Amino acid sequence: MRIDIVNNAEGFSEDKLNGLDEYIISLSEAVLSGDYTSPKVTRSLKDAYATLTFVTPDEIKEVNREQRDIDKETDCLSFPMLELTEGEFDMIPDSGDFETDEDGNQILCYGDILINPVACEAQAESYGHSFEREAMFLIAHSLLHLLGYDHIDPTDEKIMIDKQKRLMRDIGLAFDDEIADIFEMDNHRENNPVDGLIPAGAPCKHCGTVALLGRPNVGKSTLLNYITGMKIAIVSHKPQTTRTNIRTIYNTEDTQIIFTDTPGIHKPTSKMGEFMVERSYKAALGADCVVLIADGRFPEPGSVEKKLMELLKGSNKKVILAINKYDEAGQEKLLPLTQKYSELYNFEDIVPVSAKTGRNVDLLLSVITKMLPEGPRLFDSEYMTDQTERVIAAELIREQVLHYTDQEIPHGTAVIINEFKEKNDDGEITSGDDRTVTVIKADIICNRDSHKAIIIGKDGQMIKRIGTAARRNIEKLLDCKVYLDLYVKVRNDWQNNDAMLGSTGLGKDIDE
Repeated sequence: MRIDIVNNAEGFSEDKLNGLDEYIISLSEAVLSGDYTSPKVTRSLKDAYATLTFVTPDEIKEVNREQRDIDKETDCLSFPMLELTEGEFDMIPDSGDFETDEDGNQILCYGDILINPVACEAQAESYGHSFEREAMFLIAHSLLHLLGYDHIDPTDEKIMIDKQKRLMRDIGLAFDDEIADIFEMDNHRENNPVDGLIPAGAPCKHCGTVALLGRPNVGKSTLLNYITGMKIAIVSHKPQTTRTNIRTIYNTEDTQIIFTDTPGIHKPTSKMGEFMVERSYKAALGADCVVLIADGRFPEPGSVEKKLMELLKGSNKKVILAINKYDEAGQEKLLPLTQKYSELYNFEDIVPVSAKTGRNVDLLLSVITKMLPEGPRLFDSEYMTDQTERVIAAELIREQVLHYTDQEIPHGTAVIINEFKEKNDDGEITSGDDRTVTVIKADIICNRDSHKAIIIGKDGQMIKRIGTAARRNIEKLLDCKVYLDLYVKVRNDWQNNDAMLGSTGLGKDIDE
């Protein structure tokens, strides 16, 4: 099997694209030597090729219009030529499907891959890893599509995630952090498998609220994003990323689950911290069911988990224990950890999960569903969150501040959206489906002048990086062009200022 490379990406760095050659060869070899196809298919693919073409943003947008009837620039596209399902032939190619090379040997074409390196470069910068890693992630993803793998159905999706992770490991570019979540693939997981709109108030076999509780950085936001299939809650390796209770709605034909992603439980050191912890407790007490998320890499429950279990004992709530990241710790450590938790609390069920890969998330959803009562839907089935686009946009900006400033700027930042104007092609202000441009002006609030200097960076380079990465993520959210203006302002000790906490949406009882 070979991968023929064509470069039509005019103006893009030749050196960067040439730097992928060795990885592409390794990818081809990995497919043939691994279990990505059946032996019969593998034998056929030895005499086969695919075309990998690097194209301009305008070209991939044009192909999307012609082939998929969508007016959108994407990072990659794949067009299979063979009938395969998960590496197995649906139909064995006959002689008419073969081409011949210059020596008269028969060869198969198993499809075409288009890669937009401009989008690839921007995403690599946004996620904080190399261009090579992002490009090969997209190429491996597209190649798996050519081999008949898909991620529309949750079961198929899990298989594809596993194959893609192993392919990246095989070529030496494994993802080792939460950036590799499934919601960063070219098609989001479909959270709303409902045929037509089901209005609020309609009868529902299972409907209720579920609070996600746990220590900071345990994976609550990652789990929520996986379940919804879109980036509603921001993800960071830094603790206390989530500050407010974010509600997300999961819908099926007979079920509606309203999840609340709560701020991580921690010892507060400011008014803002006190309000965050208070909201977490209130969310738990007001929910029909609680999912306590624990870190499977820890050998035993910590003080945070013990405190939460003590709180829940007096609430008479149904509680499920979800042990996240258990696959990173190893299966052999799971049983002892489960026993230690069971000695401290009588859980309704215990489910090991991986929020990063989605492993056992469907099982967790099934367990949760059984806990919820029958009743009317609380939201129309088309709703996915109670967060406005304006609020999510502010969080996506804050996420990039956390990402790019690393440990230099702790959680002493907030984002205030001052202007959020939607316009149509005629430049008229709109709030409907005809918007093509959204103009956003936002303030990044920090504690000190030294923090402001770091966020702006030398010659404004840092704020430019933050703005570019945030803009691209907001464009994905809004599905339109975004013009983003960012301003950095110093407000000393704003986390203890009631007026500032109110303006940032972090004040006391803001969600009541």
